[in-house]
Order: sequence, then C-alpha cells, then structure tokens
Amino acid sequence: MTQDRRTEARELATQALCQLDVQGDDVKGMLRQFFREQTDDDLTLKLAEQWTDGAWQCVNESDAIILRAATRWKLARLSQVDRAILRLSVYQIRHCPDIPDKVVLNEAIEIAKKYSSEQAPRFVNGVLDAVVKTLKQSETPSVSEEVL
Repeated sequence: MTQDRRTEARELATQALCQLDVQGDDVKGMLRQFFREQTDDDLTLKLAEQWTDGAWQCVNESDAIILRAATRWKLARLSQVDRAILRLSVYQIRHCPDIPDKVVLNEAIEIAKKYSSEQAPRFVNGVLDAVVKTLKQSETPSVSEEVL
C-alpha cells in the first residue's frame, strides 16, 4: 500500500512541477489546495509537497545535470511533462538517499508511460541512466586520490 501512495505522490509532484514550470512561483500558494483536491491521504500529501518543494528549489542544479546527461538536447525542446519527470527524478536521486536509484528510474518510466508520448519512457530511461552513471563516477575517488 505504501508504494501506491508514493507513486501517487510522485504523479502529483510531477503535475505540480509542470504548473510551476508554466506559471512560476505564483502558483506555489495554490499547490496545497491542488494536492488536497487530489488526495485525502496524509502521507501522499506530505510526500507530494516535500518532493515538489525540494525539486523546485533544486531546479537549476537538476537542469544542469539533465543537460549534461541529455546530450544534443535543450531543455526547451523537452515537453513540460518530460522536464518535470526528469527534474523530480534527479532531485530524488541527489537528495533522497532513502529512495533507491532503481526505484526512481522505474517510477519515472511508469509516469512517462502514463502521461507523456510513446517515445518518452525510453528517453527518460536513457537520460536518467546517464545521470546515475555520471553521478556515481563523480562520487568515486579517482586512482590518484586513492593513492594520496
């Protein structure tokens, strides 16, 4: 049951990130009401708010990571839905250590299947796979650092 609530929270956070992408910070005050209209489950509401706030606060960092991973793509060329999925996922990979990377990727692919184009799941998977590999490499000390 918890997984379903977390999935619902991710979907709500993705929708909220789309709204923030379009309307900017002006919509922030209305997000709690939006979430309440979608769910009466306290855990789902809490997670949706937490993940939306965190992802939006880290949007510039996430966008830079996405751009490095999505070679030959500009953020403006991505659909709003795909941008939101990737931003939420990168935020969770970077800042939610309690969520395994594999779970983040699988959930992102499922959200892309449900809300985006036919090609989106493959694209989202490829970008997030590159993000995880890049972040893992940057966390692994180089051979010269290990010798020191």
